[in-house]
Amino acid sequence: MKLYRSIATVSGFTAISRVLGFTRDVMIASVIGAGAISDAFFVAFRLPNLFRSLFAEGAFNAAFVPLLTRRLQEGGLRAARRFAEEALAMLMFMLLAASIAAEIAMPYLVTLIAPGFVGDPEKFDLAVLLTRITFPYLFCMSLTALSAGILTAMGRFAAAAAAPIILNIVAIGAMIIAASLGMHNRPEAAIILAWAVAFSGFAQLAMLAYMAWRHGMDLGFRFPRLTPGVRRLFVLAGPGVLTAGITQINLLIGTMIASLAEGAVSYIYYADRINQLPLGLVGIAIGVVLLPELSARLASGNGAEAMRSHNRALEFALLLTLPAAAALCVIPEPIIQVLFERGAFTSVDTQAVAAALTAFACGLPAFVMIKVFQPGFFAREDTRTPMIYAGISAAVNIAGSFSMFFVLGHVGIAIATSLAAWTNAILLGGTLIRRGDFVPDGQLKKRGAMIFVSSLIMAAVLWGATMPLASLFAPANGAAIQIVALAALVGGGALVYLLAAQLTGALSAKALLRSLKRG
Repeated sequence: MKLYRSIATVSGFTAISRVLGFTRDVMIASVIGAGAISDAFFVAFRLPNLFRSLFAEGAFNAAFVPLLTRRLQEGGLRAARRFAEEALAMLMFMLLAASIAAEIAMPYLVTLIAPGFVGDPEKFDLAVLLTRITFPYLFCMSLTALSAGILTAMGRFAAAAAAPIILNIVAIGAMIIAASLGMHNRPEAAIILAWAVAFSGFAQLAMLAYMAWRHGMDLGFRFPRLTPGVRRLFVLAGPGVLTAGITQINLLIGTMIASLAEGAVSYIYYADRINQLPLGLVGIAIGVVLLPELSARLASGNGAEAMRSHNRALEFALLLTLPAAAALCVIPEPIIQVLFERGAFTSVDTQAVAAALTAFACGLPAFVMIKVFQPGFFAREDTRTPMIYAGISAAVNIAGSFSMFFVLGHVGIAIATSLAAWTNAILLGGTLIRRGDFVPDGQLKKRGAMIFVSSLIMAAVLWGATMPLASLFAPANGAAIQIVALAALVGGGALVYLLAAQLTGALSAKALLRSLKRG
């Protein structure tokens, strides 16, 4: 299927980005550790990262792509270009106004997102400075999302998936500079990193605007006007942004609560970065590809093919997500120890982050299922229903975080985030099934059960293999031995899973290869 190949394209570039992202985070952990300075930077990075997720990873596109797809089909390239220019003009006007206001009111904004910093003037002032530096990234990512949406509607996924690579390369360069200047555990290192984030935003925008121009969408300037098309876009985008970005909004809520304890913001960040790898490779990739696929099928009246694509997308998601979640639940400490425990990052930090990672991993299947179910609503231009469920999910997260933080600390926040994800996923899937917009077919039911069994087998093997290899993960052995030991553990687990999946019928390697070749 073309669907599988498109997902593979997005996942491939996302994999490169995530590997570089891990390299970036390893260097950040080594240079600024998990304390006051890193807390300040991660709060400053949370806002632009939130908007990157809201816009670049599908939320803005949830409204923009179906509308642009319809114009491409009904009016051709000229009609689509006009609509994109109208959207660009209004978006730029709103973003400039919001950015200027935010820069002026930044102390109040930081107080809102990190109330625990108020009692520490030095940390608070650093967070305000860093957030002011990184905030232009928000402006760039919003406009980048529009260019990415244009390419997505035209079936061009590679450039948008590759754009985040720029952020990671620039940030790695910034950390190399900070380390070479001896800025370990110093605010100056965080300031250099913040400037790198801002610069990378403009670089990503330039890249995607150029790619859109190459494909015939050379957008001109228009005076911002609330045309019927733009009005419809923002009516859909408002709830769509809230809905598709609920995972990041829940993490923002977690950051607010975590700011009350020293180091908790950093623990949540590092754990979420590991959890985001399978979410980015599978969930986000499927969501990006599935939306235009469903929109085109439904616009042409081919409901049966749309249903088939939805079933195969969920099957593919479960095939990759369930084993990833199982692995993160049973071997979180070796993963954190090998990736981060060096320099300013201590063994105490490893244990704290590993505990949060286990809690996040329990919700990983739900996070991915949300990305699979949401396009079923967005393709039908229904953003209101998912918005309501997102609100319920946020309420679960807030109540759970507050009630568990004072008992379980930062781990309670991670547990609440996972519970909120499951709430959202169940509501979304249940509603699609009740409406008849998604009907699980026999293949999905059978293979889904076998994927679960295969994941349990792999988890048992990983748990048993961890004990004899435990001493090899210690930092004293050196990075080379650590990496080889972790690679052997993870690779062995993957092999066991593939064999179990093949034997149980969860995976048909020949059928998958045939589908990819046909795509």
